[in-house]
Amino acid sequence: MRNSDPKRLLVSIHDVGPGFADPVERLADQLENRLGGPAYAMLVVPDHWNAHPLKRGTAFATRLREWADRGVEMFVHGWFHKDSAEHTGVAALKARHMTASEGEFLGLSEAEAARRMADGRKLVEDVTGRDVAGFIAPAWLYGPGALVALRTSGFRLAEDHWRVWQPASGRIVSRSPVITWASRSTMRTASSLAVAAAARHTFHPLRDVRVAVHPGDVTKPSLLASIDATVAAFAERRRPARYRELLDDR
Repeated sequence: MRNSDPKRLLVSIHDVGPGFADPVERLADQLENRLGGPAYAMLVVPDHWNAHPLKRGTAFATRLREWADRGVEMFVHGWFHKDSAEHTGVAALKARHMTASEGEFLGLSEAEAARRMADGRKLVEDVTGRDVAGFIAPAWLYGPGALVALRTSGFRLAEDHWRVWQPASGRIVSRSPVITWASRSTMRTASSLAVAAAARHTFHPLRDVRVAVHPGDVTKPSLLASIDATVAAFAERRRPARYRELLDDR
């Protein structure tokens, strides 16, 4: 039985959309088995790589609303997820080394970032029938334009690799690195497995632990096993929580 420790476990499934319906379903089932219910978030991409649009009235839209009705939090996760901008300087390094053409909001202007944020919010809220919990940029990468747009977007929460914050005020509501996995290469997979194993032993003093999984994780049994072991290890010592609870912290 879980104790009453105020420490929290925040879990999310990224890249949720019709193009990844089966792996998202599989990840949701695995997480619910470990968390004891739908105490996790989904990060919804409205049109992944301009190839998998989320459309009202479709089977996946119905499934998404069912998850929302059961208490799964929904975040807007970009629009296309794909980064088509040309980068220089630090942004180029981030685009090259931190993601594989996935940092959509790294090079957008303020106006374009604001438009995609607003359109994404409208679509996800129309599909689910509920307010979104916030906005999280693809690959957790925000360029200057995106950060300015985010401040006046009306989203209550945003997240990057190291923190969760309130965009309007800039108030940080959680400081914790995200535990995540990589399936793109053998080397990246091995590294992510090692990091997750270390985190299971070293992250316990943190007030909040964040775990993020992706559809690609289901392609490798080693990643699924690591995800299961990691979520189980933290769920035994802390309470699975929802992001909206962070808004109540003072």
